[in-house]
Amino acid sequence: MRIIKQLFGSLLLLSLFSSCSNDVDIYADYKDISIVYGIMDSSDDTTWLKITKAFQGPGNALLFATNPDSSNYDYKLDVKMVGVKNGVEKQTIVFDTITIKNKHAGDSVFYYPNQIVYYSTEVLDVEYKYELVIIREDGEITSETKIVDDFYVTYPNRSIDFKNNNKEIEWNSAANGKRYEVSFKFNYKELLPGSSDTTIQSVSWNLAGAVRSSSLAGGENMYKAYSGDEFYSILENELEVILNVQRWAIDVDIIIPSATQDFDTYLEVNQGADNLLSEVPIYTNIDGGIGLFASRKTIVKSAALSAGSELKLVVEYPDLGFKPRN
Repeated sequence: MRIIKQLFGSLLLLSLFSSCSNDVDIYADYKDISIVYGIMDSSDDTTWLKITKAFQGPGNALLFATNPDSSNYDYKLDVKMVGVKNGVEKQTIVFDTITIKNKHAGDSVFYYPNQIVYYSTEVLDVEYKYELVIIREDGEITSETKIVDDFYVTYPNRSIDFKNNNKEIEWNSAANGKRYEVSFKFNYKELLPGSSDTTIQSVSWNLAGAVRSSSLAGGENMYKAYSGDEFYSILENELEVILNVQRWAIDVDIIIPSATQDFDTYLEVNQGADNLLSEVPIYTNIDGGIGLFASRKTIVKSAALSAGSELKLVVEYPDLGFKPRN
């Protein structure tokens, strides 16, 4: 959706700058521009593609955006992915359409609540390069991506330490994975005063800054530093102080998504796109259209809170209500 927003922004800026030119035909023939967005993940049970269109012609783009007929094709596109290995076609995946109803008023300037998307439940093979082919009535749209392979965390092993600073998360890079980001999710049990039901709660936070591999071959030793003090600071800011509440630490999920080179480039190019003083950049790897066709892979490793980290949480932050685990 961010790609589509940026394209509309570009079109609106273009209309503003061209309105004073005698060379612009404001009654030019309508021309639609295909917008394609798809992120492949071999661990997902469904592969999704969002295919829509923007406009080049007379009218108000903001009004077009509220009309689904202006963004959706009035016919079903012929959409497929071809898995190729060593130059040989190994797999053909044909996409069907489905309407999902998960958009709410105010999410954006675009129409709601229904969204037409293309999908397939066929399993992706990490050894294949996938070539996307979309057949329109007036042409063909193509792109390609390799699939980010599996990878794993090498450190920590069974427990994670927040008692000390200058600690690191370590992992081996994935084949075809260029960009990596690290986040934590601290899971805990909570018993509110006057209640007999214990609930599972969590607090999440991201470690700032992406880490990039030097190659796409995989197996490279990667790491991301973190500060133990940040763990306690975030809990103090995020958790409500409740008199007589009881809480118990469960574990910490270490979450690392990886993205292909094209996905990384798209994110880097568009970092400043929300700044009104900057130009609105558009990165695309779609031939015959605009958008992004790429791959990612997310791994999660759970580790217990180290004994020293848990003791510090219980003793030094009594207002949070954490108790030692039995």
